[in-house]
Amino acid sequence: MKTSKPDEIPEDIYVGFVRALFSDASILLVGALTQGLVGLLVYWKTKEPIYLVLAVMMTVASVGRYLAIRRVDPDSIVGYETALSWERYYIIAGTIQGFCVGLFAFVSLYVAPDAFGEIAAISMVLASTITIAGRNFGSRKMVAILSTSVLAPITLGLMLKGDFYHFMLGLFVIPFVFSINKMAHLVRTVLFTAISEEKKANRIAERFNRALNTMSHGLVMLGPSGRVVVANAEAAHLMSFQSPDALLGRSIHSMLMRGVAGGMLAIKDCKFIEGQLTRALREGRDRKVLVSLSNGQHFEFSAREGSQQLGVITFEDVTQRVETEEKIRSMARFDNLTGLPNRAYFHELVGETMSTGDQDRSCGLAVLDLDDFKSVNDTLGHPVGDGLIYAVAERLAAFASDTVKVSRFGGDEFMIFIDRVDDESHLTGILDQIFAGLQGDIDVAGHALRIQASGGAVLSRVKDTDVDAMIVKADLALYKAKELGKNDWRLFEAAMDAAFRNRQLMKADLRAAIEAKSLRVVYQPIVTMDTMRIASCEALCRWEHRDLGPISPAVFIPLAEEMGVISEISHFVLQAACAECVRWPEQISVSVNLSAKDFRNRDVIEKVRNALSASGLAPHRLEIEVTETALLDDKSLTRQYIEELKRLGVRIALDDFGTGYSSLSYLHKLPLDKVKIDRSFLMDVGQSTRSLELLKGIVNLSRPLGLTVTIEGVETFEQLKILALQVKPDLVQGFLFGAALSASGIETMSNTVWPFAKDIRESRSAAAKR
Repeated sequence: MKTSKPDEIPEDIYVGFVRALFSDASILLVGALTQGLVGLLVYWKTKEPIYLVLAVMMTVASVGRYLAIRRVDPDSIVGYETALSWERYYIIAGTIQGFCVGLFAFVSLYVAPDAFGEIAAISMVLASTITIAGRNFGSRKMVAILSTSVLAPITLGLMLKGDFYHFMLGLFVIPFVFSINKMAHLVRTVLFTAISEEKKANRIAERFNRALNTMSHGLVMLGPSGRVVVANAEAAHLMSFQSPDALLGRSIHSMLMRGVAGGMLAIKDCKFIEGQLTRALREGRDRKVLVSLSNGQHFEFSAREGSQQLGVITFEDVTQRVETEEKIRSMARFDNLTGLPNRAYFHELVGETMSTGDQDRSCGLAVLDLDDFKSVNDTLGHPVGDGLIYAVAERLAAFASDTVKVSRFGGDEFMIFIDRVDDESHLTGILDQIFAGLQGDIDVAGHALRIQASGGAVLSRVKDTDVDAMIVKADLALYKAKELGKNDWRLFEAAMDAAFRNRQLMKADLRAAIEAKSLRVVYQPIVTMDTMRIASCEALCRWEHRDLGPISPAVFIPLAEEMGVISEISHFVLQAACAECVRWPEQISVSVNLSAKDFRNRDVIEKVRNALSASGLAPHRLEIEVTETALLDDKSLTRQYIEELKRLGVRIALDDFGTGYSSLSYLHKLPLDKVKIDRSFLMDVGQSTRSLELLKGIVNLSRPLGLTVTIEGVETFEQLKILALQVKPDLVQGFLFGAALSASGIETMSNTVWPFAKDIRESRSAAAKR
């Protein structure tokens, strides 16, 4: 806001003061009449012509000032410059009138002295000075000029009389000039303060009103009588009133009954809500009430005690929130794909069912797993796999009832709980019926698929078991069904429990072996396609059990992952591989596979750095193999760790390429050096043109990106020949080049050329001639 120069007050207030100068000028006519009559009266008394002239001058000056003020419209005074111009205009007219009044006083005191004239002049001046501050306070200059022009002639006239007393009396008049100016300043200050406070209050009120009426909540404030004294626009909208004023004076009951009258709220709900809100206001406690209307809307009322015996009720339409919460609850309880209860909700439902009723009754639990489901995802894609899962869920859901609960536990696994089972034959009949209902072909996105599932079941008395124990036993039976050929189900037997216990003992032995560092590392050669010499080796872990002999990695690696000790094995293999590789010829490197768990922790960087430092192995001779599982856990974090490993100088390979849903996206998103194509692509390469073209396509896609290509699982010379002539990868790996060797075996074989290298060269030469 611009500040005016005359009084250093805000521009808008200064403009208002100037407008006040041009308002209600009628009092000037009274002054003109009074001054003219006083002048004539003195003329009549003294017969001095000068008083007649002064009477006319004062009358003309007052009337002229009146007319000058009347011709100005106060509303036309806008802005600082305009106000300043009109103030000057006003000062000119006021100065003329003040001079005429002062001149009349000076003449009566000194020029044509007369005792009556002096009394009349001083009386008129004193009467005039009363209006100086009252009418002209808006102009500091006008007050100063008028007070000076009116009182200075009196002072001068008294002092010119020559005697001591009149001289001193003249001096005593001077302070009145300052008093009048001070009084005018005081009036301006008071008015300025009042106007400023009013504007501040108006701004606060405007802000409050804006805040109140832009709230997303409806708000009403209740007075001590329990009736609405303040309401906002949202409250009127939610209550279907035209304006907030329509709510004023209403009680809580009156507002709620509007919903009852509209059929949106039952009368009993109205009474309940009113009671809750009234109690909250009375007891001074916050309380929230959720109200469901008949049209599907949901309102939430909140009541709290305010200050000065005012109660506050806020409410809002929370329909979207309630629906979202319901959706979240549904998502938390039900599987998104099938709509069946998920693992957690199934566990809750079964637990509640088992905790009630006759504890001596029997119940059954079965777990179903689709056979070879992974191959459906790998060959036809996940959308087709999802379609198969959905079709199976539909068939299983048909058996759901009050006593049969069906759940999708995750992936391709389903769980069925059967309450109140009479005996084993009863459970067998139910499960046979369910499995029969699953049989048959289905069409998923144009693909004819046959449903095949394996299952495991357990029958127990309720009081002798719990949900978790039944799931464990059903899983054991499922494993047995898969061992026996799949596409069938088995009932849990005690022997399976023994096998489970043996599995637990094996876990303990594996943990002890890890702690004792009794595992060993062997190395599978990775051979260069062109030279048929070892270029690298993949480090593999082996476990020789003290009683059971060699344990397959296919057995103990999943155990280690289940136990959460796979990172310890990875660390052991990493240290051993680096320590052995440093003794081999420099052209041979080593490859170590790190687990998904390793890439969940930043420690993986330090483990690699320490292994290189401890062994003295050049970083470029170490290759870290990353599985797609690790990438799926947290892509951004895994990428960060891979980039840090690259900065150490090690190379990165993507293992089992092509087995996941989105492997292709990693080729350009991750800083990879190599891709290792999974053995599943090579299995039928001699019979399937599709597999061959797919292999060639992956190699041709990888090369322009600067990636080395290794194909795993080479087991026959025929496969090697096809790869050499048509696919042309950089490296190959598989049992064709022998079993995994010890570290010394690799050193011995480092310069060996495989005997079929000559055959490969001849085949290439013959192909080139054709």
